[in-house]
Amino acid sequence: MWEERYAAGDDFLFGAAPSHLLDENPWLIRPGQSALCVADGEGRNGVYLARKGMTVTSFDLSPTAVRRAETLAAAEETSLEAQVSTWEDWDWSRQFDNVFAIFIQFAGPQERRIHFADMARALRSGGRLVLHGYRPEQIGRGTGGPPHAENMYTAELLQDAFAGWSVERCASYERAQSSGSGHVGMGALIDFVAVKP
Repeated sequence: MWEERYAAGDDFLFGAAPSHLLDENPWLIRPGQSALCVADGEGRNGVYLARKGMTVTSFDLSPTAVRRAETLAAAEETSLEAQVSTWEDWDWSRQFDNVFAIFIQFAGPQERRIHFADMARALRSGGRLVLHGYRPEQIGRGTGGPPHAENMYTAELLQDAFAGWSVERCASYERAQSSGSGHVGMGALIDFVAVKP
């Protein structure tokens, strides 16, 4: 499905600008540290982090999206290691200082538990996990995200999933979005940033 969506047009589906989470929270950017951007699509977030001085590895299952990420990196005069990979085929034993997971809510509760465990395994001790996505209130708005409430995040869900981690930010809010044609209009959003013990 994702390859079809990305290949259907010539423009960036979610735009070339980074998520507002990164742009408005510069404290999340740690120049010189490594970052894994999971399911990074066309690279808008990975390229932004690389341009700000992080060593970025990203993956997405769509070859079209990964090609666009590489093109965007070249246009921004930066570089990142962008790979075509499914979630299951990624080498989760690789270690990173930071893992960024922005709008990856394509998984239901059972699969999400596996995804959370995989991302935790990829983080070094003391590493930082950055999650950004939609809350259940997003359902029915038609402004982005999957149509399944069970795929959405709540503060309680995330705090329970990462119990024992040091939470640096857990914020639920409403915000107007304008990310390409994929996210347009008011969104019910949540940010979760936590440090692995």
